[in-house]
Amino acid sequence: MRQIVLDTETTGLEPQQGHKIIEIGCVELVNRKLTGNHYHQYIQPNRDIDEAAIEVHGITQEFLADKPTFDAIVNDFLEFIDGAELIIHNAPFDVGFLNHELKQVNPALGTIEDRCKVLDSLVLARKKHPGQKNNLDALCKRYMVDNSQRDLHGALLDSEILADVYLAMTGGQTNLALSSSMSSGDNDDGEEVVIRIDSNRPRLKVIQATAEELEAHRKKLEVVDKASGGKCLWLHES
Repeated sequence: MRQIVLDTETTGLEPQQGHKIIEIGCVELVNRKLTGNHYHQYIQPNRDIDEAAIEVHGITQEFLADKPTFDAIVNDFLEFIDGAELIIHNAPFDVGFLNHELKQVNPALGTIEDRCKVLDSLVLARKKHPGQKNNLDALCKRYMVDNSQRDLHGALLDSEILADVYLAMTGGQTNLALSSSMSSGDNDDGEEVVIRIDSNRPRLKVIQATAEELEAHRKKLEVVDKASGGKCLWLHES
């Protein structure tokens, strides 16, 4: 399963008002594992950037002066994302801009939805945490994802952070580089998919608890049992 975590930065909020994409950042997941493969591109919008937008991402027209326009990078971008599931936080915003850009270059290119399945991680977060803040910074705090470098928004950095948040939010692994033969996850229908461990792997060493550790464990369970009114199942199971 190939997934692309994607983010964009723009000159403003509304493509219908002539605003344009100025940065695209993507990171690749294969079988819920970060591969290290990414796509990153700054884009010349040939228009002014709203001051409010600059305050968010810090990208200026001067910085973009020598960058390519969207029509010059569109083929490389589409080749990178084609056939993948896109994971985007507040997907209608980014997909709306991308579709507007594609239409301006060539309507025959179709839409993002024609090429990719789109998963909105904001919708997913709202389902898991109703009534709570679910912006990227709030999710980083909730799932203990380091976002200390995020002084300003940036498409590649935000997509890297979102990848960690998405994997944590959906019960995935982010730090251990497990191979696909040693991992499990969810399929597109939300059902757990179990992948069998290679039978030829080395046998794991079993370390038994010492008598002192067992006694410390028993005392801890007694504390839990007292606090729960005698409902500690681990202490009373036969």
